[in-house]
Amino acid sequence: MPFAKAGDIDIFYERVGSGPRLLFISGTGGDLRLRPNVLDGPFPKHFDMLAYDQRGLGQTSKPDEPYSMAQYAEDAVNLMAAIGWGSALVVGVSFGGMVAQELAINHPHVVEGLVLACTSPGGAGGASYPLHKLMDMGNEERARFMIPISDTRHDEVWAKANPETYEQIVAMAAADPYAGEEGHDMGRRRQLEARAMHDTWNRLDQIRCPTLICGGKYDGIALPETQELMASRIRGAELRFFDGGHLFMLQDRTALPAMISFLKGEEAG
Repeated sequence: MPFAKAGDIDIFYERVGSGPRLLFISGTGGDLRLRPNVLDGPFPKHFDMLAYDQRGLGQTSKPDEPYSMAQYAEDAVNLMAAIGWGSALVVGVSFGGMVAQELAINHPHVVEGLVLACTSPGGAGGASYPLHKLMDMGNEERARFMIPISDTRHDEVWAKANPETYEQIVAMAAADPYAGEEGHDMGRRRQLEARAMHDTWNRLDQIRCPTLICGGKYDGIALPETQELMASRIRGAELRFFDGGHLFMLQDRTALPAMISFLKGEEAG
C-alpha cells in the first residue's frame, strides 16, 4: 500500500478505478483499514478514485501539534501533486466536507467539481454538532449519546422498539480496532480541535466550481437547515436531501448514484 510525501507528513492513500479523477475526503476518525468503505462502493466503477487517511489518522503521520482546516486542505493539494494530479473532482463527507470547502476556496484551480455531503460551514451558517465536547466519554457512552443525534428517528422510543438493531448500531459505532496504536487518541483529538475552529461561512461565495450539497432529512449533526444555508451562499449550488440521517449515503440507495450523475455532468433523473 502506498505512501506519499506531502509537505511535512507521509500520507497513506489508496487509488482504485478508472475514469475522471476523483478525490474523496473522509470524515471524522476516517481510517482506510476499516472495511468495507467508500473504495468498495460504486465510485471506482466510474472514476479514477483517490482516498487517503488525513493527518493524525490511520496510517498517515500524526505530528503532535495543533492542526488547522487550511492545513488539511494543503495536505490534499500536496497529495494530489505527489501523484501527479493537477486537478480533480472532489467529494467531501462530514469533516471531509469542511476540508473540501477550504480546498475549493483556497485552491480553486485544483477542484473541477464538488460534492459536499452532511457537512457544515461553521460561523453564522451553522456548525456541525460539537463532537469535541464528547472527547472525555468512553466509546460506548459516546455511541449511545450520538445515535439519536446522528439520526433523529432513532430516539428512545425507537431504541426500545428495536432493541437488537439498536445494540448492533451501538456495537458498530463504539468499535475502535486501532485504539491502542501510538498517537491514535492524540490524532483524533487534534482533528476534533481543528473541526471546532472550522468557519468558511463568509468565504463560501468564493467557491466557483459546480457544487452539489447533499444532506440527510433526519441528520442532527449536520442539520438540514444548514445545508439550505450553504446552498444559498454558493453560486449555482444544487441541493438534494435523502432519506436518512448523518449516514444517508448508506441508508438511501439513491444517494451515491445521484452524486455520480452530478460529477459526470449528467442530467438529474
